[in-house]
Amino acid sequence: MDAIITVLKSPHTVSSDGSVVYAEALWDHVTMDDQELGFKAGDVIEVMDATNKEWWWGRILDSEGWFPASFVRLRVNQDEPMEDYPLKVEGGKEDDSSSGTRRFGMGQTTKDQMRTNVINEIISTERDYIKHLKDICEGYIKQCRKRADMFTEEQLKTIFGNIEDIYRCQKKFVKALEKKFNKDHPHLSEVGSCFLEYQTEFQIYSEYCNNHPNACMELSRLTKVNKYVYFFEACRLLQKMIDISLDGFLLTPVQKICKYPLQLAELLKYTNPQHRDFKDVEAALNAMKNVARLINERKRRLENIDKIAQWQSSIEDWEGEDVLVRSSELIYSGELTKISHPQAKSQQRMFFLFDHQLVCCKKDLLRRDILYYKSRINMDDMEILDVEDGKDKDFNISVKNAFKLHCRDTEEVHLFCAKKPEQKQRWLKAFESERRQVQLDQETGFSITEVQKKQAMLNASKQHHTGKPKAVTRPYYDFLMRQKHPTLPTTLPQQQVFMLAEPKRKPSNFWQNISRLTPFRK
Repeated sequence: MDAIITVLKSPHTVSSDGSVVYAEALWDHVTMDDQELGFKAGDVIEVMDATNKEWWWGRILDSEGWFPASFVRLRVNQDEPMEDYPLKVEGGKEDDSSSGTRRFGMGQTTKDQMRTNVINEIISTERDYIKHLKDICEGYIKQCRKRADMFTEEQLKTIFGNIEDIYRCQKKFVKALEKKFNKDHPHLSEVGSCFLEYQTEFQIYSEYCNNHPNACMELSRLTKVNKYVYFFEACRLLQKMIDISLDGFLLTPVQKICKYPLQLAELLKYTNPQHRDFKDVEAALNAMKNVARLINERKRRLENIDKIAQWQSSIEDWEGEDVLVRSSELIYSGELTKISHPQAKSQQRMFFLFDHQLVCCKKDLLRRDILYYKSRINMDDMEILDVEDGKDKDFNISVKNAFKLHCRDTEEVHLFCAKKPEQKQRWLKAFESERRQVQLDQETGFSITEVQKKQAMLNASKQHHTGKPKAVTRPYYDFLMRQKHPTLPTTLPQQQVFMLAEPKRKPSNFWQNISRLTPFRK
């Protein structure tokens, strides 16, 4: 444990008495690797090994595994000095040696002082964040648009996503926060309503977070060429930005939207129920948790499309359009007996219920792990009918654990039987879930781009042809870990570096005097 404490030490002292060290997840870590520890934003992880600065070993309940250190932070009550927490709990009661609460000048209680600290942190981090967004928009995007010879608009959309929309939104949000900020008595500030007012607008982060892996991949591709490395460094130097690489700056919005619920949880902890801001902060915490949950859910859905593509590539004799054309979520799967007209012929089949469609497959007689595509049913046209045990009028046969899919347009009827009553109930609930998922996607505007669909199918096709499972890699996470940008060679004159960030123009004497170099000014 001593080794762990050494690695985890920060400007705030962490106890080195052998006590357990906990970290708090900043955002979801979704994994398909058995050796990795998956968790959701806000989860508390017991850190068991931190000898590697990038990947730590931790435990949540009975699950253990590796996780990226940059995805977590030390729990608040560990990385803040204990003098910030003067109230001690003894015998289930707070120390109230005086009038019931310890006070700090002007009648402020300890809780008020802690609330002041949280309010100040929210305001200061918001101002810092605005500066980061401004630097990205003016220091990078503005200059990239001058270099049509280096970047297309499509590339810029991939790299920066909708960060300009986020910048505009956050500028309005920080103004609203500052209006609610009580400079004389910060603990009396009522900021909860600001988060409630902007909860819908914060959903624009979903698009950014979903695009972020694509941004990392495109940056990784471009920075293999020195010209782009020097260009991005020139942008950073001329904007006088801190010594972080572009991918580090682009990670900030992902971290920010996941931090709001953590900040609001801290604020609620130090807000008295009698405070005028209490109900709004409580509602804001739930609202921002929902925003983060929606973003995480969309992220999970996008990661699932690779699994769906791989599943389809394993199905023999596939016909018709790819499953990803209409679907992006596997709701349920299992074996059912399908009964068809006109002879009421029964067939044992495997069924896979996706959003919008039900895919039917047949197992190989000898190799039961091999599936053959047989048909599919459009769920948008279907209504589900529960069938009582006994003789069915439509098919004129006795059935048990049965249900029907009835097409409203064609009056076509499909009859299915499960082996057990509980299996039938699971299928009926799955059909309800499928309709809810479709409705939710329509309400939230969730969709998968054609580029994402094609890339998923291409990856699955490559893997299928090689006949070998794809090795577990973490290109996205590995890219996130690189916080240090490439160092510019000392042999390259600074003038040449700056020139990379300037659109081509006619030769002039302007570049001959380095002291007058202001290539980004009009």
